Amino acid sequence: MRADITSGRAVGFLLGLIDSEDADRVRARVGLPRPVPEDLQEVRYGLPRDLSALPASVVLWMLQEDDPDLNAVVWRLLSEQDTALRRAILDGVPFAPGRLLAIEVDPVLRRDYEAPPVPDRVARLGLVPALRASTSMAEAREAASMVYRREHWQTVAEADRENSLPGYVRWALCVRPDCPPSLRAQFGSHRKFDFRVRQAGILAGPAEYATGHGPALDVLKVLSLGQVMFPRRVTEAEDELRPLVRDHLGGREEAWAVLAQLVDTFHGTAPELVLTAGAIA
Repeated sequence: MRADITSGRAVGFLLGLIDSEDADRVRARVGLPRPVPEDLQEVRYGLPRDLSALPASVVLWMLQEDDPDLNAVVWRLLSEQDTALRRAILDGVPFAPGRLLAIEVDPVLRRDYEAPPVPDRVARLGLVPALRASTSMAEAREAASMVYRREHWQTVAEADRENSLPGYVRWALCVRPDCPPSLRAQFGSHRKFDFRVRQAGILAGPAEYATGHGPALDVLKVLSLGQVMFPRRVTEAEDELRPLVRDHLGGREEAWAVLAQLVDTFHGTAPELVLTAGAIA
């Protein structure tokens, strides 16, 4: 069989986890071309808009590259409601852990866009008072849009420790991909909050995304772009899936042929896809 571009990327990502000689034999069996070096700039700017439906944490992993070109791609994927992240990109805020130096801003973004104005309530009251005065989700999101630097998050954490912030504010902040995990834990566990966090796609890391999310085709398509979108962190997903792929598929051409036939319509996770293909073969 010959896989289409999308399923070919998905299967190709998994093939990258086995020995290269075995992978070449499998590619010949299922009709996949050998991988060729990709022009990162071209691929990044060719990312489809439907990636805007990604789990929120994938956007954070991209920002953690602290790459001006990649930040410009992230900008295209953000909605107009993602005011805080847009402020951060235009201000050159670093996201990689431990980095302090500002990031160069893409010249096109710097030329064509300006940061949204400071909300009147925040300008009048100050950040923490505006957060505390928020009595609706709209007000909470508006005030929270001014929380985007590390010092802002520290200020919020200290204010919440002194006196718990309103529920709307904690809700608006905890579903942000850039909300520090320690602050999200500080906000406490609540059934509705936990549901919103899951719904937004807040993940512990790429390994959780690789093993716990589906459909497998969508997840593997994103991971296949990992070397372009979030190269520093994609190895976490690869390391998590590699033992499973080698144990249940390895160099078995028939098992890979089954997987290539299943991947387009399989609704489960990537590990379930691998186990199913191996069992059928």
